[in-house]
Amino acid sequence: MVAHVLRLRVVLALGALRGDRSRVMRTAVALALTIAATVVAVLAVRSLAHTSEAVAHVVLVLGSSAVVLGFFVAPILSGTVDQLDPRRFVVFGADARTLPAILTLAAFVSVPSLALLVVEIAVVALAIRFDTPWALAVLSGLLVLVTAVLAARAGMALSAMLLPERRSRELTGLFALAVIVVAVPVCVFVASLGWGGAVPAPLHGIAGGLGFTPFGAAAALPFAETEGGLAGGIAIAVLTAAVVAAGWVALVRRALRTIDRRSAVRERPGLGWFALLPSTAFGAVAARSLVYWLRDRRYVVNVVIVPIAGVLTVAPLLVAGVPLGLAAILPVVVMALFFGWLPHNDVAYDSTAFWIHVASGVRGVPDRLGRLVPVALIALPTLAVAIPITLAVVGRWSLLPALVGVVASLFLTGLGLASIFSVLSPYAVSRPGDSPFQQPQRSRGGALGQAGTLIGAVVLSAPAILLAWPALGTPGASTAPALWVGLVTGVVVLVGGVLIGGRSFERRGAELMEFVETA
Repeated sequence: MVAHVLRLRVVLALGALRGDRSRVMRTAVALALTIAATVVAVLAVRSLAHTSEAVAHVVLVLGSSAVVLGFFVAPILSGTVDQLDPRRFVVFGADARTLPAILTLAAFVSVPSLALLVVEIAVVALAIRFDTPWALAVLSGLLVLVTAVLAARAGMALSAMLLPERRSRELTGLFALAVIVVAVPVCVFVASLGWGGAVPAPLHGIAGGLGFTPFGAAAALPFAETEGGLAGGIAIAVLTAAVVAAGWVALVRRALRTIDRRSAVRERPGLGWFALLPSTAFGAVAARSLVYWLRDRRYVVNVVIVPIAGVLTVAPLLVAGVPLGLAAILPVVVMALFFGWLPHNDVAYDSTAFWIHVASGVRGVPDRLGRLVPVALIALPTLAVAIPITLAVVGRWSLLPALVGVVASLFLTGLGLASIFSVLSPYAVSRPGDSPFQQPQRSRGGALGQAGTLIGAVVLSAPAILLAWPALGTPGASTAPALWVGLVTGVVVLVGGVLIGGRSFERRGAELMEFVETA
């Protein structure tokens, strides 16, 4: 059975090379990139021999932790078809008790696994060069390799069980946004540290903490400072490998014994966000809003102007003599304020499409929440990237809690107030297809909605701003009050705004319908 599975593994790999020329080219490019990345990684590991043991400890623990996490997350994000799906071997009469071990052995016969094996051999050689006992170095390398490969198998199984086989562009885009939100702030933080020819102290602390987690315990074994730390690290690393292996075995047995009951429905390609979001009133409103926000140039112009407006606020301050460290904080604050302000007139942009909400009897709260989804998907990644860049320019990462509190308060209170004023005070805007800069004559004013949302967000966020202000001038000032006050204020106003706006929406449905038909 083992020989059959390994033979099938090779046949599947060779079969992937057959087909159209584009597939062969993609496979060749992926293989070349993998080989190049492996060579670069090995050279980087070998170069650590000329540094101190502390530097090697930090780099290897951080790198190994990222590799283990990447092996688990990559199959889920990419949606790669699993060539070793346990269900493929049911027709061969495979024994559920032995198949997990056989598939695990076959998992090591893959390009990523072999590349990781080569890198781990270089790591083991480096650890021995730093006077680590060879048995401990080999144990560390094996545990990292086994944990990463088993994590990849578990990730493949979870992806096949929980996520659709054919990923839509929308789902892939959400995964990419999640990676950006996590990766960019981390890269900005690492790049902003003062290296000075050595690893910064914050990274030493991070590596020390990762050494006692499932991600970095195995890689930290060669650098354990005490016998107690070594024993604890070995226990965590072995337990992690055992838990991942047990989870992998459970997923294989479930795949062999469970038949997913799929509803007999006709596939309808091209539904996009409507297929991805839940089949509820909230999901329908959110999907329709996302389609509008991503395709209607009126919305696109509004979104593009927000970061531009934030950056333009710096120039007058610098001319007036405001220090760069203080002026650089303003753009992200202005961006949060305007992102929260954007949906204040969302009903008017619906034009005649608003009849769908009225005719289908959509309740107020799902309508209010669904309209906020596009703004959240655009604003949250943008702010998550802008905040660390701002702190890197300022050079004071201690301001992170205060800045997050202020930004969250401005953004969330703006969304809450916009949920109310978009119902109470809509005003005429350019029609679909018209120029975004063409403003029609208004039979009624829209000052209440515009000013009410903008000024109201600033007024309600004043406590968080005032609590964060001392931290700008005093490095040792506490930033926790600004963080919690900003978060609590934003959440309370958002919830209240959605509830009040939802009730107003239900009461004024006929008036709003008349407005969008005549405006």
